[in-house]
Amino acid sequence: MSLHTTNLDGILPLIARGKVRDIYQVDENTLLFVATDRISAYDVIMENGVPSKGKILTKLSEFWFEFLSSSIPNHLILSESNDENLFAKLPKELSEPKYKSQLSGRSLLVRKLKLIPLEVIVRGYITGSAWKEYKKSGTVHGLKVEEGLKESQEFATPIFTPSTKAEQGEHDENISPEQAAEIVGKELCDKLAVKAVELYSKAKEFAKTKGIIIADTKFEFGLDEKDNLVLVDEVLTPDSSRFWSASKYELGASQDSYDKQYLRDWLTSKGYAGKDGISMDEEIVIETKKKYVEAYEEITGAKWSD
Repeated sequence: MSLHTTNLDGILPLIARGKVRDIYQVDENTLLFVATDRISAYDVIMENGVPSKGKILTKLSEFWFEFLSSSIPNHLILSESNDENLFAKLPKELSEPKYKSQLSGRSLLVRKLKLIPLEVIVRGYITGSAWKEYKKSGTVHGLKVEEGLKESQEFATPIFTPSTKAEQGEHDENISPEQAAEIVGKELCDKLAVKAVELYSKAKEFAKTKGIIIADTKFEFGLDEKDNLVLVDEVLTPDSSRFWSASKYELGASQDSYDKQYLRDWLTSKGYAGKDGISMDEEIVIETKKKYVEAYEEITGAKWSD
């Protein structure tokens, strides 16, 4: 069974439902993030979910938050998804089985911060929408990049390629760093670019030791009360990153991914890309989960158990 939508019967106020996460307010300084099993592609949420996907995302995010903690603070209040600690900090009614079954293993207590309204994307390899733009105009997010690149080729240095952060049901829009600076201010935009490239580079080098290429990733950041950058939301999961197998990597071609590309390819082949009301075939659900589990196990070295 997958958890598509949480229902806490008003015990905690629901703040938002994102493409994956349901967010509740615990108190004025604390939020409860619940990673559901929803999955989206082409900015559309599928009608059915992928069992345990939210739990996999939660554990993988925790791994990366810890790995990057020496480079940047994050929004976690609890450093691990320990149910005993979690439920001790929530209203006692949520320990009842019907609520606990929704929250266990997929919930994080986090600090409430001022969110920066950008998708902070870093690309280390040219693929996806960046490759399409490059073939057409020789640019990536409006930036002139080196000539003669082949599909899936590594950039000489990773590049900061932001996008807008759209509301649910809307589409993120690729923008240039200059446009991003107009949204958040040049000083903050420059800080985001430097920090995001630093974090990506650190993760990319680690992942290579595990046989994984992180082609690109999306970070999200907030600001604390002193306007320090804080890493928030999820980090370096198959939902927010392109993971490739290093052993299967082939320059000049599209790569087999551990991420949602399998689902995107299926939607495209069926003519469903961008359409609402689509339910995945069972085979697609099974194969998609398999790829998420493989990514978790390869990166963390831990065996996944539902």
